[in-house]
Amino acid sequence: MKKSTRTRPARKPKSDFPLTRHPRGQWCKKVGGKLHYFGRVQGDEDGQAALEEWLRVKDDLLAGRKPRPKDDTRVAIKSLANAFLNAKQLAFEAGEIGRRTLDENIATCERLARVFGSGRAVEDLTAEDFERLRADIASKWGPVRLGNEVQRVRSVFGYGWEAGILDKPVRFGPNFKKPSRRVLRVERAKRPARMFEADEIKTIMGAASVQMRCMILLGCNAGYGNHDCAGLPLDVAQEAIRTGWLDWARPKTGVARRCKLWPETVQALQAAIDARPAAKVPEAENLVFVTKYGKPWGVGKNVPVSAEFKKILDATGLHKEGRGFYALRHVAETIGGGAKDQVALNLLMGHVDETMSGIYRESVADSRLEAIAEQIRGWLFPPAADDTTEQPATLRFPSAG
Repeated sequence: MKKSTRTRPARKPKSDFPLTRHPRGQWCKKVGGKLHYFGRVQGDEDGQAALEEWLRVKDDLLAGRKPRPKDDTRVAIKSLANAFLNAKQLAFEAGEIGRRTLDENIATCERLARVFGSGRAVEDLTAEDFERLRADIASKWGPVRLGNEVQRVRSVFGYGWEAGILDKPVRFGPNFKKPSRRVLRVERAKRPARMFEADEIKTIMGAASVQMRCMILLGCNAGYGNHDCAGLPLDVAQEAIRTGWLDWARPKTGVARRCKLWPETVQALQAAIDARPAAKVPEAENLVFVTKYGKPWGVGKNVPVSAEFKKILDATGLHKEGRGFYALRHVAETIGGGAKDQVALNLLMGHVDETMSGIYRESVADSRLEAIAEQIRGWLFPPAADDTTEQPATLRFPSAG
């Protein structure tokens, strides 16, 4: 008997295709021990229509839920997330939020899609779902970051209601909220002090590059954090070198800041500018600090400032869990407090003062800011024990002219 030369069609259009051909002529896939069908093979030989249907119901099937009908007009998680992120992208392009804030919101939406399923209807979410989401966050982060993420999640759904995407506000249930202040206090008490001693800072600066040494001085002198240093504009720094005063609103909050720079910080700023690599991307052209690759020191979630600072801590044996570059802001706040002028220190740190006094206060005398600068500098660079010169002469600043 003559054998047939006809070949059977491949069970899959390509090896990584998620669906297979059923002998009855349907595209199918087994999920949870049950076979599900996604349309006839005839007329859809490449399986694209079936693939679209699989992707539409995938999250529900994998979670053991009944998939939404095709004609369901309720809002899916992915639709709400896309609308929310489009709004945040516009805010970023307008300079209203920073890159870090945008990245955090993107990560939050990715978490919603992962935990709930991108095709899940917002209207289907229950208090139990949000308890599961909170547990997912808490499994990775401590109370502080948990509270921040809870607030970002609420913002996503709040945007949907305010923008008219959702017909009614989402009910989160009684447990989807930030940790209590008591929990935050207990957690804070567990952590070691986020502080460097003066001799440790000098050791770190001795092992630092020209750019990192300048950033460390800005952290102690001006209370600058990772993103503050990474985003410091070149023209602002050049004006600070000329006057001895650093005036630049904090990028994170937009709150005004003013600081009297030490001679060491002025010299370090000039040295960093002189040794500045050529910018290779437009974003780095007006920045003081540029990496050896010609890019900004603040890119996405992982700011290179943090990574480089940790390398120095490791090399000097000074690394401790929870103590990174941002601890230099703790140094400025803690030691600067010795000047006993919290109002002036808040201006240096860029802290928001929402009291009535803060609303009515129009300015802070420069002499008060100079006193704080002298307080921190005297702690970091004390005069030698055999130095017979008077303390004020040691801490004298150059004129602002």
